[in-house]
Amino acid sequence: MRNIAPPLRADVPATLRTERRGNAVRFIAGGDWITSEIARLDRESQNPATSGAGEAEIDASGITALDSGGMWLLLRMKYALEANRIRVTRFSLPERYAPLLSAVERDGPVEPLAPKRQPHSLQHFLERTGKGAMHALRQGYDMVGFLGRVTVETTEAILEPRRELPFPALIHQIEETGLTALPIVGLLAFLIGVVIAYQGADQLKKIASGAEIYTINLLGVSILRELGVLITAIIVAGRSGSAFTAQIGTMRVNEEIDAMQTLGLNTTELLVVTRVMGLVIALPFLTLFADIVGIVGGMLMCYVDLGITIPVFIREFKEAVTLNTFLVGMIKAPVFAFIIGIVGCFEGLRVERNAASVGLLTTRAVVEAIFLVIVFDAGFSILFSKLGL
Repeated sequence: MRNIAPPLRADVPATLRTERRGNAVRFIAGGDWITSEIARLDRESQNPATSGAGEAEIDASGITALDSGGMWLLLRMKYALEANRIRVTRFSLPERYAPLLSAVERDGPVEPLAPKRQPHSLQHFLERTGKGAMHALRQGYDMVGFLGRVTVETTEAILEPRRELPFPALIHQIEETGLTALPIVGLLAFLIGVVIAYQGADQLKKIASGAEIYTINLLGVSILRELGVLITAIIVAGRSGSAFTAQIGTMRVNEEIDAMQTLGLNTTELLVVTRVMGLVIALPFLTLFADIVGIVGGMLMCYVDLGITIPVFIREFKEAVTLNTFLVGMIKAPVFAFIIGIVGCFEGLRVERNAASVGLLTTRAVVEAIFLVIVFDAGFSILFSKLGL
């Protein structure tokens, strides 16, 4: 096994003294300015006593040993003085350390440490707010451009007979985003129906005797109009939207997308259009499935808790729910699917060539997709209310 040498220890402890003559200040460094002394020297050299000084000297001729860490501290002190408009008239080192000085300076300017800002200051808050707003605007602008590109590609793929959609890939996406999602969607929809029926009945009992029959109205309208499609879209955003970002992002990390472009393949059509169209086709069927299972869960809870038989439930359900109630929920499904697919693929194509970027943008894709789904759901609610639906 290879032995690892311990870090060098200072034979002569490093020192830093300050002398003041009028408006000139002189810093005298001595001893061994090496790595083992950096922690102590860092504290001593950060805030030198320079109040009212106009000139400064750094006399390091007494240094007996010096490495790159010590040189970095000396140069940082010099640049800190110059940043405070104090002219450094002399910077002396033993001649044997001149090559080290040139090497450290060549690596780039040594910036003085910025003073720590209060984390809750008004300036800090305004800076973060401005950066967040600009990032959101750039993100929205890029996403609108990506939306236009995908729309054009999708329209051309459907309308031009000479172009053929990759139907095996499309069928695979429908299976991955729709068929395999049935168990989790069904389970959550069933539980949502049970919870709504139980909580609704419990509240309606307090209003008047016999008012619990309106639990059926509450259950039918809330699931068919809002909760069925919304819960399904949120599940799909977390399940399929994140998968889109991770799959495309991993392909970018592995340079597979670059290889496809080199071969002249249309990456937007192959990677984005098939996923978006597959999700647009699958989500309405998932929503229908969630509506049915949610109603069944509520019906069973009404039977167990309220003693409402299945024939009575079906009769009241027909009177409470109209075709418009069902269509309002189903109209939202393809729109939500399109949003989830666009966001997932958009973030996947923005992944940088490292694994950390895949995780970061996958999380961002899920958050953005769920946020946009809820925003558009609120917009639909206002629109349908104005239309009287």
